[in-house]
Amino acid sequence: MKKSDKKKRSLLGALPAVPYVVWMVLFIAIPLGMVAFFALTDPQGQFTLENIARGGEHMSVLLRSIKLATIATILCIIIAYPLAYILSRKQGFQKQTLFVMVMLPMWMNFLLRTMAWQLILSNNGVLNTLLGFLHLPKVHIIYTFQAVLIGMVYDFLPFMILPIYNSLSSIGNDVVEAGKDLGAGYFTILRKIIFPLSLPGVISGITMVFVPSMTSFVISNILGGSNTLLIGNIIEQEFTYNFNWNLGSGLSFVLLVFTLISMGLMSVFDKSEGGTNIW
Repeated sequence: MKKSDKKKRSLLGALPAVPYVVWMVLFIAIPLGMVAFFALTDPQGQFTLENIARGGEHMSVLLRSIKLATIATILCIIIAYPLAYILSRKQGFQKQTLFVMVMLPMWMNFLLRTMAWQLILSNNGVLNTLLGFLHLPKVHIIYTFQAVLIGMVYDFLPFMILPIYNSLSSIGNDVVEAGKDLGAGYFTILRKIIFPLSLPGVISGITMVFVPSMTSFVISNILGGSNTLLIGNIIEQEFTYNFNWNLGSGLSFVLLVFTLISMGLMSVFDKSEGGTNIW
């Protein structure tokens, strides 16, 4: 075969990737380039590292964001794993019903879901109305750390359930039956066979929950108010209220570094574990 024919075939094979490459350039590469430019320059366009260095002024807010994202991720794992396991063992109508229950919140607008929780948790909302009906003391949750945590767990829980479900569904019954034949009990099989084999799904879920939880600002705006500021809120204020795009980009750059570090750690852990190690 001639070299020219090989080149034509390789070019034809690369054509389907062109729209994706264009999409990446327009909506990933160019925006990131703009963020980097504003982060490394002052309003006059001169090179500076001050915008990134000022990220230290908001280190307490960044640590609060990491703490909240970590707690939300752990709670999502605790809730999602049993649900995903039950879902992977169901068949027919029961599985379809459970799938709809998991996916139904995602069919609703993210903002509306968060505002619904504002109505539920407000001082005169659904929760306190129900507690008053039961003659129980009312609780003040709205505009607190706990309210933001509830909103994050609710909004991001499906992103933990689905990858864990996919991993659990790929585990064949023959593996479980082999463990039973060797005398392993139910909890031993779960601890030494099922959970290690499902680790890739758990790690994917951690990445899909931790990163948006750490960078979120809508949930903390609506459910946390001014009492629970996260790093995403600070960045939003710099862009929309202070119109300081340089400082906002610098803080975004710092947040991006932390996000990439967390994703890198997850990928290293995923490769080291591989979901196949037995405790």
